[in-house]
Amino acid sequence: MHCFAFDIETIPDVEFGRRMFNLDGLSDEDVGNAMRFKRQQETGSDFLPLHQHRVVAISVALRTADTFRIWSLGEQDADEAELVQRFYDGIERYSPTLVTWNGSGFDLPVLHYRAMRHGVQALRYWETGDNDRDFRYNNYLSRFHWRHLDLMDVLAAFQPRGRVSLDQMAVLLGFPGKLGMSGDKVWDTWLEGGVAEIRNYCETDVLNTYLVYLRFEFMRGNLDASGLEREFSLVRKTLEDAKQAHLDEFAAAWSAA
Repeated sequence: MHCFAFDIETIPDVEFGRRMFNLDGLSDEDVGNAMRFKRQQETGSDFLPLHQHRVVAISVALRTADTFRIWSLGEQDADEAELVQRFYDGIERYSPTLVTWNGSGFDLPVLHYRAMRHGVQALRYWETGDNDRDFRYNNYLSRFHWRHLDLMDVLAAFQPRGRVSLDQMAVLLGFPGKLGMSGDKVWDTWLEGGVAEIRNYCETDVLNTYLVYLRFEFMRGNLDASGLEREFSLVRKTLEDAKQAHLDEFAAAWSAA
């Protein structure tokens, strides 16, 4: 079984905003801020509707065979179409178990819209049994199947009032949680040219998600105590071998928790 934990980071789709709200002549910053202000006036929150998000980072933790790997898809200057294509190419190649935190409510719908926007095909992802019978009763699209495991949804027993943030869940279990960056800072960081910082932040969110997933696998009996510790050790070794500052910081925070 291949496990593919992932997270995305997004900014306002200013190209859409210009066309939809007649904002020609404004800078990207002004268009994005206008979109957020309009949303604030409408709903009391500046969090944009999902179709108005543009993907700027997709980070992945892949557990397959005897290896564990954490990285962000594409190069830092890769455009959105390439990032989305690479994501669905990974599903095409591995048919993995997808693991997310709020993926059903955010990441996957955003990726649907962006794939449509860029003409990206995703045959394996949309398979529901017509071409592969194994997907009839276990596919990526059904809320109650296991090819996509939205940990936030499952652990809340599919009840909105039971949901918790990834940051608080990670801290509850003794993992680092957020390390200074958060989703509401991504737009400002993007405007400052901080693509690397956004990708690094996304990778640490994926690490938190994957570690919560391992504890969930232990709880439901797919790992015993020694197996859980082996998985933790593999993650720690991967972080150590990577020799990247943000992963070193995560590992240190984990050890100190």
